[in-house]
Amino acid sequence: MGLDKHSCIGVIGTGTMGTGIAQVAATAGHQVLVYDKDNEALLRAKHSLVKVFNRLIEKGKYTQGEVDTIMHRIQWVDGLGRYETCDMVVEAIIEDVEIKQQVFKQLESVTHDNCVLASNTSSLSIASIANVLKRKHRMIGLHFFNPAPVMPLVEIVPALVTDDSVTESVKSLMDHWNKKPVVAKDTPGFIVNRVARPFYGEAIKMLEEGVADIPTIDWAMKEIGGFRMGPFELMDLIGNDVNFTVTETVWTQLFYDPRYRPSITQKRLKEAGWYGRKSGRGFYDYSEDATAPEPNKDKKLGAKIVDRIVVMLINEAIDAAFLKIATEKDIDLAMTKGVNYPKGLLKWGDELGASHVLDALNKLHREFNDDRYRPSALLQRKVREDEQLFDFI
Repeated sequence: MGLDKHSCIGVIGTGTMGTGIAQVAATAGHQVLVYDKDNEALLRAKHSLVKVFNRLIEKGKYTQGEVDTIMHRIQWVDGLGRYETCDMVVEAIIEDVEIKQQVFKQLESVTHDNCVLASNTSSLSIASIANVLKRKHRMIGLHFFNPAPVMPLVEIVPALVTDDSVTESVKSLMDHWNKKPVVAKDTPGFIVNRVARPFYGEAIKMLEEGVADIPTIDWAMKEIGGFRMGPFELMDLIGNDVNFTVTETVWTQLFYDPRYRPSITQKRLKEAGWYGRKSGRGFYDYSEDATAPEPNKDKKLGAKIVDRIVVMLINEAIDAAFLKIATEKDIDLAMTKGVNYPKGLLKWGDELGASHVLDALNKLHREFNDDRYRPSALLQRKVREDEQLFDFI
């Protein structure tokens, strides 16, 4: 199942993600077929892509001739039957297992036997999606990050049934697309959406406890922690509806592990329709006459906030390595290239010292008597044996 620059690529779904993937594939030189069951959505995507490329021309990134060539490679098709010539099809539709299964069953009936079938799901089981197929071995997860043309990371997620040659072929193709591919085990949240949960959850927990208010926690994580956005700003940007649902999905799929327990506070925001920027209100008020709240810039308090969130993140990264969700290298690459963390978490753990991370977690565990703070077995082993957390060569 070789994929190369001559492969024909199909994309299903014309939301921001699907359109972005089509743009990336066409820019890399592929013939691309794009389909959406909603004809109006298909037209909107086409016009949207024209606007995107016009802005890139204005910025001097492309010439008009180069854009014309790229756009000529994209065909906006009217049905899945047109995918018979595709060598890989990427699905980027609603996060619903049954709907995805229906789409892939249809695709299997029209694509050739060696066509790779890929889902851009961010949290659903690839094995479950593949279960309805006769040729399960060609199904794989291919999780891009938004916006796909800008964000370099792609999580490649083979299911238990995926052929190794498919994984290697897709990884090689992502290299050709100038992406940073990482390979993740088919587990809830894969790498990024699993490891990143404490960035949001622990921030909300500190808010609920009265440790600090929203602007102070955001200020601390940016100014002291070095993150590009604070957790509350980022949740409002992602959408509290989306962010809560991802947290809830990871929590339930991991059999209610307290590490990933969702927050009532964020659930109420979702229920109230306070999704964030897109609704005009979330953790912050985005109305025109709103006054931005001022943070408490107490550096001692800020350092306490950062340390609590960062040790939780480091513990998640260590546990992901312990459970073989990905290699140490791919875990750190995923967090820096997928969510723009200032440092790889395992390397960060070595800077702070594994014993400091363990002591901080044990203190929180004793204080709250809550298993969300239980230290990873691998962290305890590393401290006991005085080893580095990030020890790959």
